[in-house]
Amino acid sequence: MGEEDAGLIERFADALWMERGLSANTLQAYQRDLRALAGWLDKTRGGRLLAARSADLHDYLAHLHREGRKTRTAARVVSCLRQFYRHALREGWIDADPMAHIEAPKVRRPLPHSLTEQDVVALLHAPDTETPEGFRDRTMLEVLYATGLRVSELIGLRPEQVSLTQGLVRVMGKGGKERLVPLGDEAQEWLAGFMLSPRKALLKGRLCEALFPTRRSCRMTRQTFWYLIRRHAVAAGIDKPLSPHTVRHAFATHLLNHGADLRVVQMLLGHADLSTTQIYTHVARERLKELHQRHHPRG
Repeated sequence: MGEEDAGLIERFADALWMERGLSANTLQAYQRDLRALAGWLDKTRGGRLLAARSADLHDYLAHLHREGRKTRTAARVVSCLRQFYRHALREGWIDADPMAHIEAPKVRRPLPHSLTEQDVVALLHAPDTETPEGFRDRTMLEVLYATGLRVSELIGLRPEQVSLTQGLVRVMGKGGKERLVPLGDEAQEWLAGFMLSPRKALLKGRLCEALFPTRRSCRMTRQTFWYLIRRHAVAAGIDKPLSPHTVRHAFATHLLNHGADLRVVQMLLGHADLSTTQIYTHVARERLKELHQRHHPRG
């Protein structure tokens, strides 16, 4: 790969970060995809990224297929190349978009694991609320199920982001996008109780910016919360795959099962694209089929 292509890839990544606030992992993946294409073009065509034609890119995608790349990987590569060449066209680097008529392979999304409402109730009651740590864990689970926050959003919450009087939590999501999410009565009560005494017992007079501190007055890590939720799941007798994201799935699925509008769920989850939220309609549909088969005399 030549210096010209390397410079273009860096400029493209910088533009994506500034315009869309993509995560570091996504940007690194896009840069790897572009470097791989640049290397292939250099080796097989003796050309550069901006000289690629539609036929070249078709051949490259066919090359990835022959190598046994997964459909999801190929779809990401197509997305990356589409964005790169659109950016190149806007910047005047090229006169025509070679990706304009190339479609991404269809990716069938696996249905996310979810929990029944009975599972959630059992999980919520698992922590020992007689201890400060147990009260904290119960409060975190209540907030997680009430709001559907991402685990990074939950452990990163600060006290000033929560309004108990309004019953809202202000969340800073992906790409620095802010949203307001209702807490619900149960989560509000547990939060009020946690702020009153258990949080102070955990801090022991020390300071911590995180709403849910550890015994060391530090912000909890994702791994620690994952461990806690697994431990409480075992105590609750839940033997299915479980993670903080599973509770987020349950939040969305249960809302839809009870008649919530899909766009409302999208807003609450902080999804930029409605298609990301639509996976939950499939989960709700499977649940309806299950209920029909179980209860209908000819199910």
